[in-house]
Amino acid sequence: MIRFKPGAPRWVPSRFRSRALTLAVPTAWGAVAVTYRMACPLAHDDALGARLVSSAVMCTVVMGVVMHVRRRLLDELRRARRIADAAQSVVLRPPPPRVDGLAVAAVHLSADRGARIGGDLYEVVATEHGVRAVIGDVRGHGLGAARTVAAVLGSFREAAHDEAELAGVLRRLERAMARHLRERARTDADPAGTGPDGEEFVTVLLLEILPAGEVRALNCGHPWPHLLTGSGAEPLARADPLPPLGPFPLPADLPAVACPRLRPGEALVLHTDGAEEARDAEGRFFPLRDVLTEAAREQPLTAQSVRRRVLTALLRHTTDPPQDDVALLILRNERPARPAASRLRSGVRTAAADLGPSDHLQFPA
Repeated sequence: MIRFKPGAPRWVPSRFRSRALTLAVPTAWGAVAVTYRMACPLAHDDALGARLVSSAVMCTVVMGVVMHVRRRLLDELRRARRIADAAQSVVLRPPPPRVDGLAVAAVHLSADRGARIGGDLYEVVATEHGVRAVIGDVRGHGLGAARTVAAVLGSFREAAHDEAELAGVLRRLERAMARHLRERARTDADPAGTGPDGEEFVTVLLLEILPAGEVRALNCGHPWPHLLTGSGAEPLARADPLPPLGPFPLPADLPAVACPRLRPGEALVLHTDGAEEARDAEGRFFPLRDVLTEAAREQPLTAQSVRRRVLTALLRHTTDPPQDDVALLILRNERPARPAASRLRSGVRTAAADLGPSDHLQFPA
């Protein structure tokens, strides 16, 4: 028995009305069919015309029931899809169009039909330590990889604000990944608690962009991003990356890689290996760097134009759905150019922050 509190509305919730309607309409159609069969004289007439009329009525009743049930199932499917999309957008949420003077554009293509998230991840946030961005690629794709994505992104969104150094952010991601693998080993049909942790890993690239355009990076087995200037596209760095998170512990020392400055009007394109390894019907890889070079020469250069050109070229190259997840994150510096004196002061502060206790700044006489 349903009891209502005093003063509460007496209407029935919409979900109960929907279920009642779903049961009532087929029942009503069935009652019409039974009544017709038992009470209508045409139902008992052996003449050809009467049989045709009787068959038409029964077909109409059956088709009405089928169409109603089909419509209700489609409505339930659309409702479930909206809920799933909302849940997925919480995990891999669309980035804002601007973050602290940087124009942002992103795109993600999942290898699983109907899914909005897979094994790729990205995020960009403005913090008191500068703009920090992450892009990563979990081994495999599907629901198992999506859980790892949620664990890594959840850790990054907190660590990016809490940790003063980029190395501290990476340490937090490593601990979150290790904790996720332990929990997964205990819950995934493994009573002994021993799972294939060594087979699970995630590549991660962390970037820190300071107000003056200085860029620092930590790379764990991920492709280096491309820097787009007026002359073309070049890798942001060529340093050897650290191992991916998961199989091996990080080294004790994690010095951030100093990268070329991101000047006003220039852009960074972060991507996963699914973009470089996409193949056409003849097995040729997607020429990502060539496409980015063409995009860099477009005027005006915007984050949206780079995303549009790369995505269009990628879909034209593959023709079929991607075999691996693809993620792109574009960051374009739209901050106003700073005077030379201001840049010098910013460089001195940055160098001073990087000094150890026994280091000294030396200036030419």
